Formats: sequence, structure tokens, C-alpha cells
Amino acid sequence: MATPSRLIPLLQQFDFVRGRLADRLAGPVVDSGNGTDIEVPPLTDAEYLWEPVPDCWSVRRRADGPGKGATLLVGAGDWGRDSSHAPHPTPPPFTTLAWRLSHVSEMLAIRADHTNGSHALTRDDYHVAGDAAGAIADFDASATAWREALLSADDAALDTVGHSTYPHGSDPEDPFIDTVWWVNQELLHHGAEIAMIRDLYRARRG
Repeated sequence: MATPSRLIPLLQQFDFVRGRLADRLAGPVVDSGNGTDIEVPPLTDAEYLWEPVPDCWSVRRRADGPGKGATLLVGAGDWGRDSSHAPHPTPPPFTTLAWRLSHVSEMLAIRADHTNGSHALTRDDYHVAGDAAGAIADFDASATAWREALLSADDAALDTVGHSTYPHGSDPEDPFIDTVWWVNQELLHHGAEIAMIRDLYRARRG
């Protein structure tokens, strides 16, 4: 099936942002933006779980329970991601690199399933990684699943309201092309946040 022409620039943007974030996490280099390669050390477990300020929300061993201000750990497996039932804390807690990467990967995986999969995957089904290597692998798998969902969409699907039935957003009320745009901006802004946390970790000792 040919890719719809209006999906192509959004797909190209997704591929660029996905690749840039993957390089920023795993190295060995990342494009500075002007064609110059900058060396990037691979993400370590210590940095993955680093809490830059007190009372961060993060991913935690389920046996340890949620962090301050959180009331539950979402996800499957021995680790979960800090969360709470509504209403959420105000102001929102600062979230670690681990929290943000887990959030992005979960979003991509569940949206993919609710687009061209079983339409049944929930946050309780999504495995939360407690280590950097596992989290990077999860991001790659989730991004690949979402890209496959994009490639399954024809022009009619792009205009279909509720083509994605993702339950944690407005997808059921939106044309799919709007959902595609939204996912790109989620990846853009969370990717930038993750990159900033990496910079802060590197500079924390001056």
C-alpha cells in the first residue's frame, strides 16, 4: 500500500525525532543539528534512575511502593511507574528520565495496539523496565510498533474519527491524522526533556 502523501512529512518527522532520541540515549554519537557528531556516553542505570530534585516521580521496584505524592505504580512486572488517581498533584511533580522514557514507550506501544492490534492493551499490561538497557530496547520496540501502525493507514483511515481507540487521550474523538500529529509532538517535547536531563546529569559536578 502506498503511503498517503500527507502522512509522509509526519512519518519523516517521526523517524527523525525517534532516531535523534535513540542516539541521545545510546550513543555513540548524536548529530548536533548542524551535521557535527557529538560523542554521547550510553545511558547508565544510575543516570536512568537519577532524581535531580527531592520527591521526584520515577519508576520503582513494586516491592518498594510508590514515591512521595504517588498512590500507585502503573505497569506490569517487578517495576512500576509512579502515578495517582485523579485529581493529580498540583503542581505536577518533577519526573525522572526513567519516568519520561517509560511514559513515551508505553504511549507508543498502547497506541499502536489500539490502532492496528488487539485494541485491548492497557497500562497494566505494559512492562516497565527498571534498567537503562531494557528501557532503551522497550523504546525501540514501541517506536517500531507505532511506525507499523502508521504504515497500515490509508487516506480513509487518516480521516477516520476513532481509528485509534487509545483510551488515555482524545483519540476516539479525533481523526487519525490529528493523533499522528499529537504523537509526534509528544515525542518531540519529551525527547527534549530527556536530553536536558542527560545534560544536567553530566554537568551536576561542574
